[in-house]
Amino acid sequence: MRAREIAAMLAAMFASGAADAAALRPMVTLDAPVVRLEDLFDDLGAGGQRVLGPAPAPGSRIVVEGAQLRAIARQFGVDWRGSAADRVILDRPGRVMPREKLMVAMRAALSGVGAGEDLEIDLGAFQAPMVPPGCEVEIAVEQLDWDGGSGRFTAQLALTGDAMAMLRLRISGSAQEMVPLPVATRRLAPGSVLQDDDLRMTRMRAAIARSGVARVAAEAVGQTLRRQLAPGQPVPLGDLGRTAAVQKGARVTLRLRAAGLALTASGLALEAGALGEHIRILNTVSRAVVEGEITGPDEVRVLPGTQPLVPPGGRLAQAALPNWSTP
Repeated sequence: MRAREIAAMLAAMFASGAADAAALRPMVTLDAPVVRLEDLFDDLGAGGQRVLGPAPAPGSRIVVEGAQLRAIARQFGVDWRGSAADRVILDRPGRVMPREKLMVAMRAALSGVGAGEDLEIDLGAFQAPMVPPGCEVEIAVEQLDWDGGSGRFTAQLALTGDAMAMLRLRISGSAQEMVPLPVATRRLAPGSVLQDDDLRMTRMRAAIARSGVARVAAEAVGQTLRRQLAPGQPVPLGDLGRTAAVQKGARVTLRLRAAGLALTASGLALEAGALGEHIRILNTVSRAVVEGEITGPDEVRVLPGTQPLVPPGGRLAQAALPNWSTP
């Protein structure tokens, strides 16, 4: 056989061997929770489905160095002719699990043990784990310890989903029940009569609502502040007073309705009072002092048959007040 023919034969033999040898995959993006043989070497056929071990956690990677690649090739009978300098990078993409999904699961679990429906949850320094992209994660609260007095809790969670192994987490934090309360829209001075636009509703801790503050705006509107109220501050019921419709020393109109007649007289308020309250009034003509009910700004109603508290000239009047006039 001539030398040229021998060389051609050897070249063909080496070429055939090179075609049969497995090729290395230097950079691989994983989409499964395990590493398979085919993630390291190409063209392995059905044998490439053999599982080597767990994949890296979502959002991380591992590097398989040449020495380990050689050991894997020998163990599984892979014809690979690489060197110790070779390596494979296995990268597994991930995304941060939405924190709100965790909050939904915790709110439901805490509500089930009596913590309330509307909760503000604080998980402190907790960092949500990475999960595979596109994976719909299901969260189960396996254990929950809740202290209603302090609002503190601990829980164990189980996270499951397609393309991910079950992940268990231990978390702790606090949960406070929230309720809507009226608060001041701006700084309000003592003596202010509260109006609708002085207040707005906002979520606040239920513990504040139990401390004697207005729960709805109607409890405060129309009342007079005894102390200053800061913006965003709830309204203490103890700092509210009924708004005076009559001031002490003010001139008022006395009204008496009897036997189909409407009588009026002029008076001087000896006390301040709000609508519906009873105050003493001096009849400025007769000098008698009577008691009446405040029915409006500077208006007082005297009931028929009312006797003066202090009669004119020191004598007790037995009939209707003197000096009434018809309007």
